[in-house]
Amino acid sequence: MTADRLRPMNEADLERVLHWRNHPEVRRYMYTTHEIKLGEHRKWFAGASTNPAIDLLIYEREDQGMGFVNITRTRCPEVADWGFYLAPDAPKGTGRLLGNQALAYAFGKLGLHKVCGQALGFNERSIAFHKALGFLKEGHLRDQHFDGNEFHDVVCFGLLIHEWQTKVKGLSNE
Repeated sequence: MTADRLRPMNEADLERVLHWRNHPEVRRYMYTTHEIKLGEHRKWFAGASTNPAIDLLIYEREDQGMGFVNITRTRCPEVADWGFYLAPDAPKGTGRLLGNQALAYAFGKLGLHKVCGQALGFNERSIAFHKALGFLKEGHLRDQHFDGNEFHDVVCFGLLIHEWQTKVKGLSNE
């Protein structure tokens, strides 16, 4: 059995997470697609890591960093937005494991009622990923994001705690 866990991101993780975030296959699906410099990344971390409404997490398998998760509580403290990305060399299936760990953390440790996600309309893998985790499509925002060259749709998702609990219960009965 492989041990996997989420842990808080710390300053020692900055360069590794920046490497993941700047990888072309990660960057192309983000709202900001420029290559982030270390100074900009440090400034982001300094602000986000001290904000009590934000959880920055590293997903590990066998003590090896495999991905990053950001859970940000919104105007309603029981509702949060999430974002995530994997290490470029993470093995197939890692995303599902990261997603399940992150949602267990959000609904368990944080006691959230709802987790919201967004995907750029052309990011078919992220759209399928959200659906596979049990998220429901809640909106389709046409031409919502301009990347400097063209407009893109944004697909909005939501997952309620009772939907998550039903999915987890179904998985344990398989």
